[in-house]
Order: sequence, then C-alpha cells, then structure tokens
Amino acid sequence: MKRTVRILGVAGLAMGLVGVGGIGLLRHVKLAPPPAAVTPEETRSLQAHLVIPVGSLTDLIANLQDRLKAVPGDWRSYAGLGLAYVQQARVTADPTYYPKAEGVLQRSIELNGADNFDALTGLAALAAARHDFASALSWGEKAKAVNPYNASIYAVIGDAQVELGRYDEALKTFQTMIDIRPDLATYARVSYGWELQGSYQNAIKAMKLALEAAATPTDAAWAANQLGDLYFNSGDLDRAEAYYRQGLARDDTFVPAHAGLAKVEAARGQIQQAIANYSWVVERLPSPEYVIALGDLYSVKGQTDLAARQYELVHVEERLLQANGVNVDLEIALFDADHHENLAAGLAAAQTEWGRRHSIHVADALAWELYANGRYEEALSYADQALRLGTQNALFFYHRGMIELSLGKQGAARRDLAEAMNINPRFSILWADQAASTLASLEGTQ
Repeated sequence: MKRTVRILGVAGLAMGLVGVGGIGLLRHVKLAPPPAAVTPEETRSLQAHLVIPVGSLTDLIANLQDRLKAVPGDWRSYAGLGLAYVQQARVTADPTYYPKAEGVLQRSIELNGADNFDALTGLAALAAARHDFASALSWGEKAKAVNPYNASIYAVIGDAQVELGRYDEALKTFQTMIDIRPDLATYARVSYGWELQGSYQNAIKAMKLALEAAATPTDAAWAANQLGDLYFNSGDLDRAEAYYRQGLARDDTFVPAHAGLAKVEAARGQIQQAIANYSWVVERLPSPEYVIALGDLYSVKGQTDLAARQYELVHVEERLLQANGVNVDLEIALFDADHHENLAAGLAAAQTEWGRRHSIHVADALAWELYANGRYEEALSYADQALRLGTQNALFFYHRGMIELSLGKQGAARRDLAEAMNINPRFSILWADQAASTLASLEGTQ
C-alpha cells in the first residue's frame, strides 16, 4: 500500500469511537431555534422520516442521560454522551444531534480540561462529522497528546488527513493504528487505501478481513455492505447483490444494504422496482445520497414533478445540515453541477472547499463545476488532480472524458470514456447512458 485511505462514512468512524467513556451523566441541552432558512414545517417534515431503529444506541443514550441526572459532575459520561449523539446523527441522518453533542462535549471539557481524552476525541469526531476536517485534525492531535497509545484517535487523525488530501501523512498515521490494534476499522481503512490506488482486488481482500473481524451483526452488515459497494463500483453487479443480501442477513434493519439492492436494480434497468425500494429507504433514512438517487430515477423516467419534489427535499436537507454546523459545500457543488442548478453558486462552493482541502473528491467536484460553467481548460487540470492516485473511479473518468471532449481532445475523451465504461458500465443513474452513447460517437478517433 503506497498511499492512503479516507474517512469511512456513516458507520465506520462511530463504530470505533462509541464506548470511549463509560455510562455517564446527562443534562438537557436546549437547542437554539433553527435559522429562518429552515422553516419549522421543513424541520418537522424531515424529522418525521427518521424512523430507522437504532436499538442499543438509543438505550445507551437513555442510560447516559439517567446517569447525568444522578451524577452531574461525571465528565466522562458527558463525553460518552457526546460520542453517542454523533453516532445517532450518523445512523438517523438527523444533524440536530450535532449541537447536542457539542454542548455535552464542551461541558465535559469544562469539568475536566486537563487530560480529558474522551471529550477531545469526541470533539474530533464531531468536527469530522460536520466536515470540518482541519478542526478534526486539531482536536485529534490534542487527544493524541493525552493518550498516544489509543488506536481510535489515530483513526480520527488519519481520516482527517485523508479528507484534507494529505495522503502520505494519513498512511503513516494508519500504520501506527494498525500496529496498535488490527481490527475491523483497520482493515476497512486498508481496503479504502487500495481502492484509492486503483486495486479493487486488494481492496476486496482487506474488506473481507474486516468482515471476518466484525464483532456484532451490525458491524458485519456494515462490512458486507462495503463489499457490495466495492463490487458494484468495479462493475460486478451479481457479487454486489450477494453482499448486500449478506448484509441484510446479518442485520435486516441495516438500511444502506437495502439501498444497495435498489442501486443494483437501477443498474439492471429495473427502474420501477428501484424507485419502490429507494422510496422505502428514504422513508427510513433520508440521507441526501438516497434522496438524490430517487429523484434521478424519477428524472430518467420522465416524472419531472416527482423528481423535483425529491430535489427540493435535498435543498431542505442542505439548509438543515448548514443550520446544525455541517459544511456541505462539496455536496452542493456536485448536486448543482449534475442538475444544472445555481451554477455560479455551485462553483463558488467548490472553490471554497478546494481552499480548505485538496482531496481527490474535491478536485473532481471542482472540475465538474468548472465544466458546467464552461471553463474547460481549468476543469481539465482539476480532473487530472482527481485521478492523481490512480483511482479506478468510473465517474472521475467520465468527468474528465467529457471535459476533454469539450476541448476538442477526442482521442483522450474516447480513452477516458472507454475506461469509465470498462470499470463500471452502470456507474451512474444520470450519466451511464450518455457515456455509452458519447463513446459510440467517438469510434475510430485517435
């Protein structure tokens, strides 16, 4: 493994962190009302969707709250509750838990600011969840100074370094984590390191080790779902489906695996079934990723009114995330470029995000926004940046191919579009068909 890995997403970071600190105190944290950009009706509408069962996590929060009522000076319990709130936000897609997490974590620091590893780790995790990766790195380094022998903090630090585009540093950090504690989280990060470098074979091997290391049914479902994603992204729909189903066999409440099956159905052209299943998913976990997928399926079916409803929900979610301290510039930029909305604002968001961090995903988003705004020469330089690690990402190659075509570089465009289709011919609900037809039109170009 030569370079690096990323932040793990919905479950990965939280799995490694929840449990830091014991059963603890609770005090009620009163939230400020949302800003005018998010209406009360919008907030209630979103929260009405949040019916994903979270099982023992809900019990943990309740126990911590009871403890805090009884022992209001227990700083460890405040830290544990903060971490639990961060995870609750992740698994329910409800960002209103983030201010709660911030309140109890800061309270823990107030009670013990000298060597409070738990709260420092929690603040690092919270910053990462809000996409403030510079702060996540800063809090993580402070926690490491208190306890340099805890593997979880190296996970947080390394994840932040990945998101900041500091790949070589992240590799060293994760090597330290591996040396301290090889487990599911370690193998998962190694897996993504191989994926970033373009080796799905090695990424899959490492993720299978993660699956074997899973300690709970939900952990196993998460790892199986990751394997499903790896196989899907490499174009193997049959194996992708098998691992999504294995994830559900381990934990049938694990919503991302249901979304994976819907994604496979969409790739196979079973659009109506995919719409039905994505609708089921969105009712339980209205993550923007799933809401956008459902809207895109309606769009390709020509049901523009239904698509517009989903896209409006995305905008409501963006405002709710922003109101709760989450930076969504990257997501806004990609959505706006894909759907030809607010192109000037989307470009500004992408440029702002590039000012914060130089990851390959930000480079790709900025390239695509520059392309959507007709700035092709600039776009190509960032598209090259997005592929600098050798990542076999079909969408990245598609983006660069279309940019090259706009510059009259037909041979380069043909090669990149062919590479996208070779990696995964069904890589996008919106763009896979266009990639195929554009490639066909370039037959014979050099």
